[in-house]
Amino acid sequence: MTYTCILTEIHGRVGLVTLNRPQAMNALNYTILMELMDALVAYDSDEAVGAMVITGNERTFAAGADIKEMAEASPVDMLERSIIPLFDRMRTIKKPVIAAVSGWALGGGCELAMICDMIVASETAKFGQPEVTIGVIPGAGGTQRLTHAVGKAIAMEMVVNNRTLSAREALQFGLVNRVVPAERCLEEALTLADEVAARAPLAVRFGKEAVNKAFELSLTEGVEAERRSFYTLFATQDQKEGMAAFIEKRKPGWKGK
Repeated sequence: MTYTCILTEIHGRVGLVTLNRPQAMNALNYTILMELMDALVAYDSDEAVGAMVITGNERTFAAGADIKEMAEASPVDMLERSIIPLFDRMRTIKKPVIAAVSGWALGGGCELAMICDMIVASETAKFGQPEVTIGVIPGAGGTQRLTHAVGKAIAMEMVVNNRTLSAREALQFGLVNRVVPAERCLEEALTLADEVAARAPLAVRFGKEAVNKAFELSLTEGVEAERRSFYTLFATQDQKEGMAAFIEKRKPGWKGK
């Protein structure tokens, strides 16, 4: 497909999407989010792709939503043509998605990073939810995912008082997986994605689903869901291959079946 606001590349078994509105600091408007989600859905259905990476540029991952698109909007306008429902499409993606974040990840940009499954941050990364400075609050899951990730106290300060987190603080509070020099950020994310893509595909899919359910279900319900997935995987060829390879001390050959 031809895109206007993103770039796409394949690196081995990893699908890469680069946000490409540098003139607007990768502000998230309807077009860029629609293209991003379309690209992720295409990668998700491609058997040759095992994981995905979303990145921006060294200065900015994404500096929030495009305020010009919503400054004069009414509640009805927001309901009918808001970009927010596009974020929900990320929840339908079955393969792991990793954010490679350098520079600013603010507002919708921070929410986009958080809805990914893992985050690799460069030493220059800054995370924030500054919506209060323009008279609103996060609307694409920011208050909820941020609180789950960093706890109530830090999330509250970020949401109601515009606190930003440095990359090291984000690592300390559990928002990101790792912090690397800026010049290695994308490389590190691609390496992580490549490692994940080399795992048993169905186990990765079920594992992602189970971890995400931990945020939505009670402990009892979550453990029951986990157990169902665990038992289900014993009906797969990959389970038989993986355990046979372990016993025979050889590398498994995954089929995704």
